Amino acid sequence: MEPDGLFPLADPGGQRGAQPGAGDGFTTPGADSPLPVRMRPATIDELVGQQHLLAPGSPLRQLVGGAAPMSVILWGPPGCGKTTIAHLVAAATDRRFVAMSALSAGVKDVRAVIDTARRQRRAGGPPTVLFIDEVHRFSKTQQDSLLAAVEDRTVTLLAATTENPYFSVISPLLSRCVLLTLQPLDDAAVRDLLRRAVTDGRGLAGAVTLAPEAEDHLVRLAGGDVRKALTALEAAAGSAAATGEAEIDLATAERAVDVAAVRYDRDGDAHYDVTSAFIKSMRGSDVDAALHWLARMLVAGEDARFIARRIVIFASEDVGMADPTALSVATAAAHAVEYVGLPEAQLNLAQAVIHMATAPKSNSATSAIAAAIGDVRAGRGGAVPRALRDAHYAGSKGLGHGIGYRYPHDDQRGVVTQQYAPDELAGVDYYRPTEHGAERPVAARLPVLRRIVRGLPPPARGPAPATAGRAAEARRDPGTDGSPAVAGGSAGDGPPRATPIDGPSPAGEPPAGAAPAAADEVAVPANGVAARNDPAGGQARPGSTSDDDGRTPAGEAHQ
Repeated sequence: MEPDGLFPLADPGGQRGAQPGAGDGFTTPGADSPLPVRMRPATIDELVGQQHLLAPGSPLRQLVGGAAPMSVILWGPPGCGKTTIAHLVAAATDRRFVAMSALSAGVKDVRAVIDTARRQRRAGGPPTVLFIDEVHRFSKTQQDSLLAAVEDRTVTLLAATTENPYFSVISPLLSRCVLLTLQPLDDAAVRDLLRRAVTDGRGLAGAVTLAPEAEDHLVRLAGGDVRKALTALEAAAGSAAATGEAEIDLATAERAVDVAAVRYDRDGDAHYDVTSAFIKSMRGSDVDAALHWLARMLVAGEDARFIARRIVIFASEDVGMADPTALSVATAAAHAVEYVGLPEAQLNLAQAVIHMATAPKSNSATSAIAAAIGDVRAGRGGAVPRALRDAHYAGSKGLGHGIGYRYPHDDQRGVVTQQYAPDELAGVDYYRPTEHGAERPVAARLPVLRRIVRGLPPPARGPAPATAGRAAEARRDPGTDGSPAVAGGSAGDGPPRATPIDGPSPAGEPPAGAAPAAADEVAVPANGVAARNDPAGGQARPGSTSDDDGRTPAGEAHQ
C-alpha cells in the first residue's frame, strides 16, 4: 500500500506485524518528519483536548492499555487526535497492530489482514488490532467484509472518521463498536501544543521563540485543528531561520502561511464592533457590507455557532412578520452549522445573511413583546378570565372554570366575541403591524379580528349603492353578537351565507347582493398580539432581546 496522510502504513497482509507492541503499521518518526508527526503524544497522559474520554476506566484508556479488546470508532473533525490515538494503541499494547487507509485499501486488503489474524490466533499468537483511517470512504460491501471478524473478535477494529458515522457507517458495523466522539480542540489546547512544540526536543527545541501576536494568529488560523497549527508553526520557523531571525513575529507568521492576520479579538472590542456592524448592515439592507463582516468574522476564527445565533435573533427582531420565512431560513442555517460544520457551513451562513439583508423589515414583534413585558413588569394584569381557566380536573366546574367559554371553531368565521385578556388589559393593543412585505395583509385583517373579538360596533358606513337594493339593508354586520352574518334577501332566497372576513371574492367583487365591505374587512390569517397603544398616539419604543454587538443581556457565554 502507498502511504497516506501524515503516516506511512504497513503492508495490509501483516508482513510487518510480527513484532507485537512495536508500533506495527506505523513507522517511527524521523528528524525530517513533519512537526505534527514528531509532536504526537508518546503517552495517553500527553493527549489534550479530550478530557471527557480520559477518565479512569474509560473505553479509550482500556483500548490504549489493552485491558479490553473492544472495537472502537473514533469520530471527530480533522486535527483533533484520531490518528494520535491510533499511534498510542499501536505503541502501548501487546497486540499486533495493522494500519490501512480506506482511501487506498480494498476488500482484498481487508481479507488478507483478517486471514492472517485468524491464522495467528489459532496458532496462539497475539490478537490483532486493525486501524482503518477514513472508514467512511469504505463502500457498504467493504464494510460488510469486516462484520464477521469484528463479531468474533478475530480482529479488534479501530476506525477513524470525520463524517457522521450514523450516516456513513453501516448499522451492523456500528452496533458492533463503541462510538467515541472527539471534540475540536479549543484555543487553549492549541496554544498549549504550540508552546510545547517550540520548546520540546521533538519539536523546535527552542531554536526560535514565538511572539504573542504571532501565536494568536496561528491559534486563530488553526480553527481547532492542531495539525494545521503545527504545520503553520513549522513553516514560520523555517521562514525565520532563512532570514536569520530568532523570533517568529506576526509579519513572519503572515509571510509563512500567506494569510493576513485579521485584527479581531473574540473577547475584546473588535469582536463587539464587528458584530455590531454585521447586525446593522443586515438591518440597513446592505447585503454586500453584511457579507464583508460575515467574512471578517469567519476568517478571524469566530465561532460559527455564535454567528448563527445572531442571525436567528435578527430574523425575528428586525425582519419579523414582514417575512415570516426568515426565521425558518435562520434556524436551518444554525442547524447546518451544527450538522455540517465549517468550512462548508459558511455557504449556509452566507445564504441566510443574504436572505436577512434583502428581506423587508419589521420590528413590530420586537416592539410588541417589549410593550407587553413592560406592562407585566409594571404590575398590570389580573386574574385569568373564568371562561378561559382550566376545566379538566374534578371540581373545576364548581369553581366556574370554563363556564361560558365559546369555541371559535363552532362559528363559521372561526372567530367569536370573547374576552381573552385580563380585565385591566382588555382592549389594549400591543401589536402594530407595518405595511412591509408579508405583514401588509395582516395589517388589513387585524382591525376586523379585534372588532369581532372585542364586540365593538361596526365602522360607520356611507350610503349603500343603489344596485345593492334591499339586500344591503338586510345585511347584518358580522361579529357584534357572535352570530354568523347573513347576506342576501329573505329566508326564501336560500340558506344564509356567512360574510367572509378574508376579503372580497376572487374576482375582487363583493358577494352578489351584499353591501360593500368596510375597508378593514380584508385579511389573511392573523395570530398576532402586540405593541400597546401610546397615549401620545405614537408607537411604543422598540425593545430588543439583545444588543447589536452580541452582548447578551443574561450574560450568556459566547461559545
